[in-house]
Amino acid sequence: MTDHFFTINTNGTGLYKEKGSKFYAFAFAVQSKEQVAEEIATLRKTYHDARHFCYAYIIGNESELIRANDDGEPGHSAGDPILGQIKSANLTNTLVIVVRYFGGTKLGVGGLINAYKTSAEEALSQSRKVKEYITSKVKINYSYNATNEVMKLIDKYELKIIEQEFLEACSLEASIIVSNHKNLIEEVQFLQDTNHDIKLI
Repeated sequence: MTDHFFTINTNGTGLYKEKGSKFYAFAFAVQSKEQVAEEIATLRKTYHDARHFCYAYIIGNESELIRANDDGEPGHSAGDPILGQIKSANLTNTLVIVVRYFGGTKLGVGGLINAYKTSAEEALSQSRKVKEYITSKVKINYSYNATNEVMKLIDKYELKIIEQEFLEACSLEASIIVSNHKNLIEEVQFLQDTNHDIKLI
């Protein structure tokens, strides 16, 4: 099981010109289909006189949602080339929209594929690619006397504390990288077996 994925955390733009047609490409970081719809709607307002708004996106830690849309261009001449660039960059949670202004001369399917591919590639190259880890939540209950051991666990397994309580009976909720989860469970079990009052929920 993988514990990370790549996405972008800055938007990027690209422009490709061919025989009078202009292809404006925009790359966005997105988390949902609702965000995709919002970005498309915004560009439709900004570029209201454009002919086509072709796009592709991949969403999900394991690329669960994949979509490509030709928006009136010949089948597979726009959305798929855009999608291909997202895939070749090994990205998810990423949307690329290419806005086309028709220049009066038809480019043919091959020309369209090249235009959408090239503009999408440029927009993605102008975005900042980042590695993000897949996490899950854990809760640890422990006695005050076991605080030092819990602090060691936090450091060792890079736990990101979400909420923490220091009382007679202490607790914390944290996120953990999924690949570290199994080892944390095993170490907490070892601590329990050696009479440490620590419980993982």
